[in-house]
This record gives sequence, structure tokens and C-alpha cells, in this order.
Amino acid sequence: MEKKIIKGFPHLKFEHQEYAEEELIQRSDEFYQMMNRRRTIREFDDRDVPREVLEKIILTAGTAPSGAHKQPWTFCLISDPKIKQKIREAAEEEERISYESRMTETWKSDLKPLGTDWEKPFLEIAPYLIVVFKQSYGMEGDEKIQHYYVNESVGIACGFLIAAIHQAGLVTVTHTPSPMNFLSDILNRPKHEKPYLLLPVGYPKKETFVPDIHRKKLEEILISY
Repeated sequence: MEKKIIKGFPHLKFEHQEYAEEELIQRSDEFYQMMNRRRTIREFDDRDVPREVLEKIILTAGTAPSGAHKQPWTFCLISDPKIKQKIREAAEEEERISYESRMTETWKSDLKPLGTDWEKPFLEIAPYLIVVFKQSYGMEGDEKIQHYYVNESVGIACGFLIAAIHQAGLVTVTHTPSPMNFLSDILNRPKHEKPYLLLPVGYPKKETFVPDIHRKKLEEILISY
């Protein structure tokens, strides 16, 4: 592979795959159609999934861009039933408190069409949980390494992660119990890592129903200049 020194640092020649206009349009439409079939799923089958699939999904998330290429993320992959049980118990406790005292009536009303509540059995039923941690800063030995645009970087990586889960033929639900500090304790993560997102991953139950909701149309989300 051709290399070049630019401003004192080695660079690799970028190999770009370009497509004819017709194929370009077709590929963009096919990807949209695939992603438009993605749905949030809360009813999981307990069937196992090859671990290699989860590893490739996480590697895909790791290809996301990040501030100064610091890659400020850690992905914890959990299949141990005892750990999943602990996570469910702690998450449900926080969710129960939220539904009883933290959430406004408007918020709870907005959630009603989705059929969700404080009980989260999918945290034990799904064969895998992925807990995403954001690294406020990095560590090399005892030295702190500054990170940049951490929330933005980890958010983009989570988008890649969700897309990769769907592309592989699996399902997930984005779960964000608040507060989420219990995840740091259960998984014994260092203090520079903060829980960002919890994703159960697996197959949907054989017969699963999802809310009859609709995504905004192009003219509702696009402004052209």
C-alpha cells in the first residue's frame, strides 16, 4: 500500500470505491429500505447467537469517527446469567423509582403508545447485553490522556452499533435507566469510564408485535438551501 509523509506523519493512500450514478442511487435506497425495517424490540427469544457475530458488530461500532481519533469508548459484552440478573434488578429499581416519582405525567403519557413500563425482563432473556461506556479521558499507565468531543464520538459509535445489529439480522432496544451508575459498580469499570447506553441483543420472539407508529417524512426532516 502506497504511503506518504504529510506534515511529518505517515499517511496511507485512500482507496475509494466509486459507483455509477444508477448503482449509487440503488445502493442508497437499498440501505434505507433495510434500515427502515429496523424496530425497537422488547420481546426477545433466549436463543444463543454466535459470539463472533457480536464481536464483529462491536468492531463495526469501533470504526466510527471520534475527536482526534481518541476512540473514547469501551464496549462490555455480557452473557453471564448472574451478571444479567444483577443488571436487571438494579435497572428495574431505578426505572420503578423513575415511573413513580421522577417522570412527569406528560412523559409517562407520551410513553403509553409504546407499551413500556419499569419492568425489563429482556435484560435477562436476551442472550447478550452490550453496555457502552464513554471514557471521559484515557489512561496510559498512571498518565491521563485528554479526550475530545466524547459524547458526540460515543453517540456516533452507538449509531454504527445499532445499524450493525440490525444488518446482522438481530434486534435491540436502546435502554438508558437513569441514573446508570450501578453499571459501573456491577461491571467494576474504572472511574474514567461512565455508562452511556445499555443494549440487549438477540433474536425477537417468534411472534412479536411492535407499536403502530410512523417515522417522519422527508419533507418534515429535510431543509434544502
